[in-house]
Amino acid sequence: MFMVFLNSFFKFTFLITPFFALSMFLAMTQGYSVKEKHRLALRVGISALAICLILFFFGRWLFEALGITIDSFRIGGGALLFLSAVGLVNSNAIDKKNIGQTNKNPDQLMNIAVVPLAIPIIVGPGTTAALLVLGAELESLPLKIVNTLSMTAALAVLTTMLVLSSWIEEKFGQQTITVLSKITGLILAAMAAQMIFTGVRTFLVVTPAAGA
Repeated sequence: MFMVFLNSFFKFTFLITPFFALSMFLAMTQGYSVKEKHRLALRVGISALAICLILFFFGRWLFEALGITIDSFRIGGGALLFLSAVGLVNSNAIDKKNIGQTNKNPDQLMNIAVVPLAIPIIVGPGTTAALLVLGAELESLPLKIVNTLSMTAALAVLTTMLVLSSWIEEKFGQQTITVLSKITGLILAAMAAQMIFTGVRTFLVVTPAAGA
């Protein structure tokens, strides 16, 4: 079970694109105190966890309600995830000064925890699709529990990164964060391709059998 936890942890870590989230967090919190950044980071982490849990546990119900097969969602969701990965790889450096100037009220700063930081920066369309598929694939309760724990751990790591965002930027610089974000995009593209290939392969195997 430990290897399952570890594999799921890395999978969820790349799905939530931590370095891109860190870059955007730094961009949107310029000029604010460390205490305000800490409060916002905790709220972002809690919001993202709540959203991920809802998507993960209610994916199968959503498929059944809408009459959508998991394989069709694998293909469509994989395509969305691939586009998100391309966006990460092609993204340029962010003008933090201009973004930071749009939120100078502490109350407004807290409002951005859910939108846009939790959605769509951390849980974007591609991540949403991947979570729905992962949740619907798992029927065993122990596996769901292990994956829930790994998801929580991945989001805890992300939250810690956001809490330490100022220190990370000071020690490593924005350019390093941008490079790591692009590397995350490459790995995310591979995960998206695997989702699509799995969906297509299963569809091609099941369809002839159903026709026969």
